[in-house]
Amino acid sequence: MTAPPNVAAATDDFEFTALREANHYRAALIQEFAPYLRGAVLEIGAGIGQVTQLLRRRPEVRTLAALEPDGRFCAQLRRSLPDQWLVQGTVDALSPASSWDAILSVNVLEHIETDERELERYARLLAARHGVLCLFVPARPEIYAPIDADFGHYRRYVRSELRRRLERAGFDPLRLDYFNCVGYFAWWLNFCVLRKRSFEAAKVRFFDRVIFPVVHALESRLLRPPFGQSLIAAARAR
Repeated sequence: MTAPPNVAAATDDFEFTALREANHYRAALIQEFAPYLRGAVLEIGAGIGQVTQLLRRRPEVRTLAALEPDGRFCAQLRRSLPDQWLVQGTVDALSPASSWDAILSVNVLEHIETDERELERYARLLAARHGVLCLFVPARPEIYAPIDADFGHYRRYVRSELRRRLERAGFDPLRLDYFNCVGYFAWWLNFCVLRKRSFEAAKVRFFDRVIFPVVHALESRLLRPPFGQSLIAAARAR
């Protein structure tokens, strides 16, 4: 059985309140994955539905299932999106015979100790349709900070190792890029040097509205950075 993704966390809400301000950031992630988000889509670790709401607006997504193991988050998601197909549990709660065109996993895999086994499960769910895993994870172990441990992060990833894990699990990577190079320095300063243990909503709002749109425009249109706060990957199941 897969352990709940937040089993090692020391925080209750994963800073959802402050991260409500990250609207441009979430929209950019969905846009990055847009070519693959179509047909039957499974969202892993839906939380309180902040990304779910964006997925529901995409006409290419014909069927959307949200998977979330935490009962408290499920209750909030049901209140805000009462008609959403929601499964409380991990991938073990899904029928092995179910198949999907895409799986979206945003900031979930780092919470799972046996991440390669988790990726193998995703590959099996996607294999029948040769679907695509849209994966977003924190990057660069040198900026692993106390707040990472608070969130229950077992690791931060580097590109070469994530590629190997995807390939061993049964995927052919389509893209694998670092994301948000400015955020790398912001994370290092705030959480490694200053050792802060929470996000500040005003700073999240400022970064999201003023800094991030410029950074993302440069990264997505001109040059992908050689490092970043996160890694963004798309990989097709064999």
